[in-house]
Formats: sequence, C-alpha cells, structure tokens
Amino acid sequence: MSVNYTVQANVIDIRHDTPKPEDVFLVDTNVWYWMTYTKASQTARPYQIRDYPSYIGRALSTRSQLCKCGLSLEELSHRIEKTEYDIFARTQSTIRPKEYRHNFPAERLSVVTEIQAAWGQVKSMAKAVDVTIDMDSTDRALTRMASDPLDGYDLFILEALSQAGIVNVITDDGDYAIIPGIQLFTANNNVIESARKQGRLIGR
Repeated sequence: MSVNYTVQANVIDIRHDTPKPEDVFLVDTNVWYWMTYTKASQTARPYQIRDYPSYIGRALSTRSQLCKCGLSLEELSHRIEKTEYDIFARTQSTIRPKEYRHNFPAERLSVVTEIQAAWGQVKSMAKAVDVTIDMDSTDRALTRMASDPLDGYDLFILEALSQAGIVNVITDDGDYAIIPGIQLFTANNNVIESARKQGRLIGR
C-alpha cells in the first residue's frame, strides 16, 4: 500500500533540476548512506544509488552548499551496522545483534572502519549544521509529534533546519513532504506523484 501524503512542502524532482551556486541544502542521512557506504547497493533500490549521488555530484560541481547534521552520524552508523549484521547473519545459524557487536572483534573492526570511512566522506563534502538538544527543543519536538506524523529523528533534523534557517532538504524520506515551508528535493516517485496531484510539484 502506498502512503497517502498530505503534501505541504514544495517538491522538486531532482531528476529534472539543476542545482544552483546559491543553493544551500541539508542532506538527509539516507542520501549519505547511499553515497558513502560501500555495500549500500545490497539494500537500496536502483534509483536511490543512481539519482541521489548524481544530484549531489551536480550540486558539488556547481558549488552549491551541502550541509550535514551531527545527528546523521547516529542514524548512519546504525544503518551501516544493521546492514553488516544482516550480511554476516546469513552465514550463521542464529546470532543476535548484541552477540554480533561483542563476540566478533574482527567484524566489529570492519563495521567501525566502514562507519569511519563513510562519515569521513560526509565531512569532506558538507558543512556542519548543529542542533542544540535541550529541554526547550525536546518540548517543541514532543508538541510537533502530536500534529505531524514524524519519527523522533526527523523532528530533531527539522529543529536543526529551523535553527540554521535552511529550507532545502535532499531526501528520499516522504515524511518531509508534509512539512510546510520547506523545499523537498527528491526522486521518490510516490512523493512526486502525490505532489503533482496536489499542485505542490514545482520546477525551478
């Protein structure tokens, strides 16, 4: 079943957009994962490892400003470890994630090496945008959660966007489509078609 998005963001199809030198983008973790993790193709759809790296490459060529959030390291490392675990678990009869993390030091070293290499690439391509997570920001996130169907991670990424004054987000995550006041740069066909039907798909 496809997701029924109530699109409030302006949506831009990255397959038909040319980044501009004045553009400032926050790049979501899923895009960093497909761009920087050597085994991302094992879990990605073809368009994810084709269209997003291509768009990021064009943005870098035109000297658009790419930004990262420190929170992305948490999600990126989790996804890489999960993928490495899934690959390793195929060769084992029964192994739990905690056992994988603690009982196989060579595997743990491989996971850490992959994470360090991926994050090193992210750091080389993007400027840091930090978010202050304090009681005020957590209260705002909790309040927003009641009105917007977002996960906790996305709520804090939106807080980072707000604090930095950034409106452009490159992501495959359709949840961002429901956020007013942002421009969602995506290759997610479900989001693009929903935006087209609701008059929120724009060209530049």
